[in-house]
Amino acid sequence: MASPKFLAVRQGDLVVVNGDASVFGPKEADWWLGHVIHVFGSARDSSQNSLFQVVDVDTGVIKTINADLVTGILRPRSLL
Repeated sequence: MASPKFLAVRQGDLVVVNGDASVFGPKEADWWLGHVIHVFGSARDSSQNSLFQVVDVDTGVIKTINADLVTGILRPRSLL
């Protein structure tokens, strides 16, 4: 079983975020691109990502999201 994508997210990454309509409203229901500015570890294991503070690259709005909303990570090939 492959590990979830959100476990590999680091500060500075661009991430594809699943736009959960129940949280963000129907306007952003599909997906959006965010720039990670802070990573919060879980209470049980601080090395496990649980929350991200991201900047929506379209609007500039800073949002705190659950890690499981991240569906993809975009970073330069040299950093993979």
